[in-house]
Amino acid sequence: MFSNFNWIYFSVILLISILGVVIIYSANHGRPEEFFRSLYIKQIFRICLGLAVMLFAIFVDYRFWGRNAYFIYAVIIIFLVWTLFFGNIASGARRWIRVGPLILQVSEFAKFALIIVLAQYYAKKNHDGKYKLVNLIIPAIYTGIICFLISLQPDLGTAMIILFVFGIFVLASEMYTATLIKLFCVGLVSIPMLWFILKDYQKTRVLTLFNPELDPLGAGYHAIQSKIAIGSGGFGGQGLFAGSQSRLNFLPEKHTDFIFSVFAEETGFLGVTVLLILYIYIILKGLNIAYKAADRFGLFLALGIIGSIAFYIIVNIGMTIGLFPITGIPLPLLSYGGSSLISTYFAFGLLLNIEMRREVR
Repeated sequence: MFSNFNWIYFSVILLISILGVVIIYSANHGRPEEFFRSLYIKQIFRICLGLAVMLFAIFVDYRFWGRNAYFIYAVIIIFLVWTLFFGNIASGARRWIRVGPLILQVSEFAKFALIIVLAQYYAKKNHDGKYKLVNLIIPAIYTGIICFLISLQPDLGTAMIILFVFGIFVLASEMYTATLIKLFCVGLVSIPMLWFILKDYQKTRVLTLFNPELDPLGAGYHAIQSKIAIGSGGFGGQGLFAGSQSRLNFLPEKHTDFIFSVFAEETGFLGVTVLLILYIYIILKGLNIAYKAADRFGLFLALGIIGSIAFYIIVNIGMTIGLFPITGIPLPLLSYGGSSLISTYFAFGLLLNIEMRREVR
């Protein structure tokens, strides 16, 4: 089994994480606040914790999670409800709970709980022929409950990922083409209705996506400064510790949501190209792991995991260059984070697990 361990995949994951530590240090090394100057040390600690979680995910047969999928789902629902009433509040959102010395964002783990339960459902639920619309009722209920609880926090970014994960399983479940067309049309018609459930600050973010100059010192400030930082990187970058937008603190949230902007400013087109190649390799190899999985559960589990990670990458980079609204979605492995980093390492551990056991029944 261990002869199938993919050291190249693991090395790429670790390489991006190390790049993240370097960029986090570079983005904050000149700040007077000790909290920001020590973020890279905390990131190293969290990477070590993530590696321990990954090791656990590798050693435990991934089928174990399928056998306990519904129990895991129920536990996550309890924690999400607990968070709504007793969670820590930051920036007007109640998303975190304290577990010993750690402060965890439950929604980061909720998306993987949903992936596990949907993978188990579709792996065990056999139908004669292709899936019909009625076969989506139970998966839609599983998805809707988690999406509703997360949206109450509120956390629009993670709620979007939850819906995207559901869409991945819909496409992967071999549905009738006519059913897919109906779902697409319903979704297209429903998009304008989402405007009426958005909060005022979320509406402002959408409007400033198309014209950041509407509020250049408010909602549009992040997008404007991000694009300036990326553009100023040029071909070879301004160099580590030399990014003007980052060093002069024009760029907000530069160690989390906009770390790609810092990376692009300091390493330029060449650095961004290398980073994108690494991410593309991670996504394509993840799809390959799903394709070669030993069973249907492994197939659906790998598809859900790599799909959610790809969504993170595309949306984060897209929002920094002005293609998507600002949603607060981190860049996997590169951004500073606790729950997001640990849950991502757990997800990659599951992917490596699936590949290792593809010939073990």
